[in-house]
Amino acid sequence: MILRSTLSFFTILVLARVIGKKQLSQLTFFHYITGITIGSIAANLSTQYELDYWDGFISLIWWALLTLIISYITLKSSKARVFFDDRPTILIQNGVLLKNGMKKARLHADELSMLLREQGIFSFNEVLYAVFETNGELSVLKKPANSFATKQDVKGNLTPPTYMPTMLITDGKIIHKNLKELNLTEDWLLKELNKYNIQNLGDVFFAQILENGSLYICLNNEDGKGDH
Repeated sequence: MILRSTLSFFTILVLARVIGKKQLSQLTFFHYITGITIGSIAANLSTQYELDYWDGFISLIWWALLTLIISYITLKSSKARVFFDDRPTILIQNGVLLKNGMKKARLHADELSMLLREQGIFSFNEVLYAVFETNGELSVLKKPANSFATKQDVKGNLTPPTYMPTMLITDGKIIHKNLKELNLTEDWLLKELNKYNIQNLGDVFFAQILENGSLYICLNNEDGKGDH
């Protein structure tokens, strides 16, 4: 049983990497069902001793392959994408609640109110459009009077940031991969640390580069936290 469980564990691990992140990031009904089924087959392989392991293993691999095949087909064909994943449903249009859309999505007003509250919207009157996506999430476009002001609206600074905030040091160790992606060098990082009188990497618990190129540094002591 330990051997069966171990083999099932690593098989699921490999299949999860092969299938990709879409299982979580875009969890439509189709992907929800395939994910549960693959997990169920692996669980049976681990616990049902009377089940022939290799029959179950082949079933597990084939189910994963079918998922990949269907994902590829939906990537290439919009008709197949609608067939397997359906299409988004408009629930509110131009501020008007659509009964047909609510019926198609099998939602009642209380459930829609809950989905709106999760986005900080407590009144239907604030909504211009509301779309029920294929993954069960609600996308909302507020009316202009209820929308948040952007930097462009208030004539703020529209210059894009120089860097995306990224971790450069953790537990006293430099993350060279992140430095390379930002076109930065270890020498540059050490010079920046010297500006804050930090000579030893082991003193740094956490360091992150900020949008403007400065560093946020947390030292390996209770009072060593600094925002630079």
